[in-house]
Amino acid sequence: MMNLSCEVKFKVDFNDCDPMRIVWHGNYINYFERARCALLDKIGYNYLDMEDSGFIFPVAEVKSRYLKSLRFGDICRAKATLVEWENMIKMEFELYNDKTGELCTKGMVSQICVKADNGETQFVCPKCFVERVEHFIAQGGFEC
Repeated sequence: MMNLSCEVKFKVDFNDCDPMRIVWHGNYINYFERARCALLDKIGYNYLDMEDSGFIFPVAEVKSRYLKSLRFGDICRAKATLVEWENMIKMEFELYNDKTGELCTKGMVSQICVKADNGETQFVCPKCFVERVEHFIAQGGFEC
């Protein structure tokens, strides 16, 4: 399978944590978003490009499996992998403690395509997005 993934690293901020200095569960979804944005930038079809092409991609489904907590001061390595791009955008995520290498959280997010001007659901992704992904596949995939 092609490696259509991207990783970002960042320090866990104090304001992401609960009083026990453990990352609050809802913030893991924000960490998914950091990796997703990096991957979409790499593909060349980020949220601004989506808007410019006349489409929006609301989230349709989110799954998250918490395995081990990240804590204040940890370095999180967030990895996003594109697994579906023809009928929807579907990405899988892995969050690691970069120091220990431990997998802390796994997840998945699906986004459906909607025409921005009328809110009509599209059952395929825009040609411009699919072509950009296929370009990277033809180049042997990519990893950032």
